[in-house]
Amino acid sequence: MTQMFDPATANNATTHVDVLIVGAGISGIGSAYHLQDQSPWASYAILEMKDTFGGTWETHKYPGVRSDSDLYTFGYRFKPWVGAPIASAQAILDYMGEVIEENGIGEHIHYGHRIVNCAFSRETNLWTVEAERLADGAMVAFTCNFLWMCQGYYDHEKPYIPEDWAERGLDDFKGDFVHAQKWDPDYDYSGKRVLVIGSGATAATVVPELAKTAGHVTMLQRSPTYFFCSENKNELADRLREVGIDEPTIHRVVRQQIMFDQDVMTKRCIEEPDAVFEELKELVRAFTGKPDFEFEPHFTPRYRVWQQRLAFCPEGDVFRAAVAGQLSVVTDTIDRFTPEGVVTASGEVIEADLIIAATGFRLSVMGDIPFEVDGAPVNWNDTVTYRGMMFTGVPNMAWVMGYFRASWTLRVDMMGDFVCRLLNRMHANGTARVEVALRPEDEGMELLPWIERDNFNPGYLMRGLDQMPRRGDKPEWRHNQDYWAEREEFPAINLDGSEFVYTARAQGDVSRPQGELEAQS
Repeated sequence: MTQMFDPATANNATTHVDVLIVGAGISGIGSAYHLQDQSPWASYAILEMKDTFGGTWETHKYPGVRSDSDLYTFGYRFKPWVGAPIASAQAILDYMGEVIEENGIGEHIHYGHRIVNCAFSRETNLWTVEAERLADGAMVAFTCNFLWMCQGYYDHEKPYIPEDWAERGLDDFKGDFVHAQKWDPDYDYSGKRVLVIGSGATAATVVPELAKTAGHVTMLQRSPTYFFCSENKNELADRLREVGIDEPTIHRVVRQQIMFDQDVMTKRCIEEPDAVFEELKELVRAFTGKPDFEFEPHFTPRYRVWQQRLAFCPEGDVFRAAVAGQLSVVTDTIDRFTPEGVVTASGEVIEADLIIAATGFRLSVMGDIPFEVDGAPVNWNDTVTYRGMMFTGVPNMAWVMGYFRASWTLRVDMMGDFVCRLLNRMHANGTARVEVALRPEDEGMELLPWIERDNFNPGYLMRGLDQMPRRGDKPEWRHNQDYWAEREEFPAINLDGSEFVYTARAQGDVSRPQGELEAQS
């Protein structure tokens, strides 16, 4: 049950800021930087539920946790990355900490605040955001002119575990069971028989690390995943450093090179997927040193190569673990759990001391926070998205949803430019409210699910597709997941286009004074 804000019991006065950012993860910190840099007139605060920054990189603590995007593009545009392209969670947290420290962002972050409700009023043109302060349970309120949602897209507290596992006897298993998202870093798995259920990016990360000290690792998968094997280095970056080029220039040039290569690869995955798969196989053979490496049945996916994220496999470590005998792969479904492990549908018995569920996320739209506009609750599936970041019927708000095939942060930077340009226009013109609305030429446009199932179809998105906003059949009314198109389109967005509906500030109305901000750590 939602705990509602009661002014009579609150021990803090309402704090007002021009912009309220939700989340101090990779999106929130990047957005805060752009706001400070491009809209210095705007006061702001960041609300973060945890007691520290980092988001995903703080939540995930399973063995070997690392990026599955290169840090030259996953890192921010404005902050050079100087380490290995595929980085550990700690290296990413260190990088984010430097951004916070170097730009004075920390004083704006309110840690330990769980948002319980967001309400917009067209009468006042303000958002009221109610939150529980976890340190003492007090309810506090913030008001803002613009709400910038940067909390991610999955439930950080409740991971996805298939519902039928209970019926299949999960409680009968006498060993240890954990979802990767809930991993205890102090757990000692050395010498144990470990069963990892899943084959996506999490499994690809955890399996090679487990294999170093576990007795044996088995990966049980319903369907294989495509892997791109490569050395964990960037030759261009290394060469430019060798000849003395400065890091900002290296960062800019290497980002451009990687994005060009990714664009070529994406197009080839769509146009010649079979040829791409053969090249991926050759990379596996090269890193394992086995020209006769067998891909059937455990390493031949059922989906097409562009339909899910291409998992990066540094140094071919997953395949090298298999060749070394440290990893066994079983492609099957679970019939039942037993006290000793799992019996598959084909009758194979897999014994284990530890079972790790690498079964993915539970989709969380807007952090599962209740939203309302003028007293009416917002059902996100009733809204239509504008370019995957704004929504019909919901004023003065943007949501950062990054890319699945390219680095998430590329869109954080690009949305930072767009949102700041929009805020600056509103500030200069005395605008109190902006909404997106379907245009006359959009009348009769078919409204469709957020994304086509044959375009991008990971399990977490398919399970929660009916919770997501809808898209139209025109470029403006969808998140097209194409960075290479959007990097040209976003700077050209006409803020005076008919899809933007502005409401001027009432005569005599002035911006509310900025409340006292206390950074809580």
